[in-house]
Amino acid sequence: MRIALGSDHAGFGLKQQVMEYLSAESIEHKDFGAFDDKPSDYPDIAKLVAHAVSTGEFDRGIVLCGTGLGMAMAANKVPGIRAVNCWNEFIAEVSRTHNDANILALGARMLASEYAMLIVRRWLETPFSGEERHVRRVEKIG
Repeated sequence: MRIALGSDHAGFGLKQQVMEYLSAESIEHKDFGAFDDKPSDYPDIAKLVAHAVSTGEFDRGIVLCGTGLGMAMAANKVPGIRAVNCWNEFIAEVSRTHNDANILALGARMLASEYAMLIVRRWLETPFSGEERHVRRVEKIG
């Protein structure tokens, strides 16, 4: 699995922890920015990550900002992207099994880092169910 990552300044610290987790799990990944905690604009980074996922260069993406909301909204503007803002493990799991979410958005100011890592792990480990009803609905989203 190949993961595209991106954050604005507010998500930078948590993104660093996500990258450490991915490295420890031997999951290939690329950081699309921001590369420090200086003010940056989340739509620019979300667009880079979303395009990398939508073109198939990366299997999935993880984006982080203060709340996760802006990143999810911006990523969802790219055709083929199903970005979801997750705040617990259940939502992360269902976003994969039912919706085949291909970008995870996290709010660095909303989640303790330890809990965010549990969400990341659950989201990465959960496959799409492939059930006909879910396939049909995901196709309708597209």
